[in-house]
Amino acid sequence: MHRALDQLFLRPEAILVDGNRFNAYEDIAHHCIIKGDAKYYSIAAASVLAKTYRDDIMNQLHKEYPLYDWLGNKGYPTKKHRAAIKEHGPTPYHRMSFKLLPEGE
Repeated sequence: MHRALDQLFLRPEAILVDGNRFNAYEDIAHHCIIKGDAKYYSIAAASVLAKTYRDDIMNQLHKEYPLYDWLGNKGYPTKKHRAAIKEHGPTPYHRMSFKLLPEGE
């Protein structure tokens, strides 16, 4: 989120965060709102834009790595996706900070 904030042309008066965690950014007030997308139109709109953008990325990843079923999982670990990781290993796009496979797989 900090990288996104760094790219803004206008300085926000406050930051609304959907969730319960956020590291303070400069001296700008922030508010963490659990289920914020159901309470604030601005958070809901940002959520829609983020999901649409993510879906576009998943579509491109599917073209490059069709064995991982990016179209079917949209970034979430389905059985088919995990089986592809187990058989072929992770792609450069997998976030290695996440547990890709459950223990013992």
